[in-house]
Parts: sequence; structure tokens; C-alpha cells
Amino acid sequence: MGNVPRYTILAVDDERSNLLVLNRILSLEYTLLTAKSGQEALSRAENDAPDLILLDIIMPDMSGFDVLRELKAREETREIPVIIVTGLGGGGEDEERGFFLGAVDYISKPFNNAIVRARVKTHIQMIHQIRMSERLGLFDPLTDIANRRNFDERIAMEWRRAKREREPLSFLMMDVDKFKNYNDTYGHPQGDALLKTIARIFSAAARRPSDLAVRLGGEEFGVLLPKTDRSAALNIAERIRAEVERTKVPTADGGETTSATISIGCVTMVPTERESMQQFIVTADERLYYAKRSGRNRVYAGDGAADAAERGETNSAADGEASGPTTAGADAVGADAAEQKNGQGGAP
Repeated sequence: MGNVPRYTILAVDDERSNLLVLNRILSLEYTLLTAKSGQEALSRAENDAPDLILLDIIMPDMSGFDVLRELKAREETREIPVIIVTGLGGGGEDEERGFFLGAVDYISKPFNNAIVRARVKTHIQMIHQIRMSERLGLFDPLTDIANRRNFDERIAMEWRRAKREREPLSFLMMDVDKFKNYNDTYGHPQGDALLKTIARIFSAAARRPSDLAVRLGGEEFGVLLPKTDRSAALNIAERIRAEVERTKVPTADGGETTSATISIGCVTMVPTERESMQQFIVTADERLYYAKRSGRNRVYAGDGAADAAERGETNSAADGEASGPTTAGADAVGADAAEQKNGQGGAP
């Protein structure tokens, strides 16, 4: 399959012998996970996020049809394609019922090796094509991190999850300080090189599968951090800020080394019915603006009001009055001096 990545298949069957046969047929091309009951299948599907599920119909605790119905009812698993596997003689009726419940295909036992491989390969190729198409629409072509559309979809999902599970959700909104001056001094190709370089820093900071580094537009970026409290978010933000400040970006001819700094607005909240996702984003933007106004090259996360919002004690994430940034890598004079040295003075 060329450059297609190694995909993961979850095989669900209460008979060990059937799982061994499927392992022999598929394990050379795919990573095979197994489950021997309906409940185990649901748990593995949610926790391991397989690319495709092969689901036996007859099992002791839940029928395959019941498992399929539950998979399609859950937000985390409803998009995983499922191939029904059965040894029943019902044939057409079982196939029809499986399709009605959301299955994408049907395989009968005893297994025919060639048929199993062919049908699995067909659906894996479809998955690959869909994901490639989605990637083209959901990732920024310059920096190869998520774009705004991707972010809008993910934050809506993570907001619902955080509200449901009563977990903190954090967001870092970041902007390159005086980027217009950098572009004017070194040219737009060098500006693109800078954005690609710092985007890799943001992506490395989004370490967990649920974290998301995003280019929101122009020189504005973000990092979405589910299940991350305010203290942890601030630590991540400060590491990002310091790493960007340390990073050197050589010019194309190698004759000069450039650098830049970023400002970061940080917001954390445990969402309830009283808060809105839009206000959550607006608050991050306001805190970013405050970080810039306070001297740039720093992180700002509000004051005590933000702590109360994180605990769900207020109905707003808006920050209160504060005399200065929560953390700062350089004082205002030092940050401006560094920017002037790199030809960045005078721009926001």
C-alpha cells in the first residue's frame, strides 16, 4: 500500500481460535488489537481508537448488534467503520440488519483469507483517502499544523467533553511580537521560515493526542490543552515562550542569524452551563493583548478571578485588574531592546 501508515484493527470475538486466525491473516500488514466481549470491545474502541473494527455478532454478554448500536451512539467511536463478522446462517437478514445499524461491510465464517484481506484492504484504503482529504482541509500548508477550521471543530468537541466530565480546559493564544517589522527587514520568505520554525515548537508542546497546536491566521497561533489546569498551562506557556526566545533562525544566505519573541494569553476554565465557548476564546485574546501591552515576550493569565473561573465559581472567564503579567521572560525594556536589535522595533 505504498506510503500508507500502519493502521490499527480491533478484532472482537469471544472465541480465541477465531482471533488467532484473524491475527494470522492480518498482522503482517496491520496492528491487530483484540477483545473477547462486547464490553471489552467498547472500552478498547474508546481508549485505543482503532481505525477499523471487525465485530462478531454472537457473544455471551452483548450481541454484536448491541455493540454496534452502542458504538454508533458514542461521540468518540461513532466514526470508526465496523465490519460485521458472523457464522450465522441468516445471511441476508443479518447483513441487512448490520448495514441498518451502521456497519460498512460483512464477512462470514469460516474465514476465507483472500476475502478477509481484500475487504479489510478496501476499507483501509477508503479511510486513508478520506483522512488525506480531511488533512488537506484541516491543516495549514505553510506550517503543517492545524488550521482555524480544525481548531473550531476540536475546541467545540473538547468544550463539550470538559463540561460533561467537569475537567479543566486550557487555551494558549500566541502572537509573534513585531512580526511586520521582521517581514519588512528580512522579507516574506524569511518570515515564512520563522513561522515554520516556531510552529514546530508549538507542535512539540502539544505532546498528548488530545492537545492541538494551531495556526489561527497570520502570525497568530494557539495551543489547546484539554484536562490541563491553570498552573500546568502556565508552565507549558512559559516553556514555549522561553524556547522561542532561544531559537535562532538563519537567513537563506546564511549571512545572518535572526530571532523573535512571542506574547501569550492563557485561559483555563471548567465549563458549565453558565459559560460560553466564545467568551473563553475572547478572554484568551484579551489576555494576549494585555501581554503585548505590558511589554511583550511574556505570558499573562489574569489574576485571582481566573482561578475562581477555573473552579467553576464564576460565570465569566474575564480577567480582573492586575498590575503586571503573571510570568515574564524579560522586562519591557529588555524585550524591546532585543527586538530593536533584530529589526523588529515599532510594530505591535
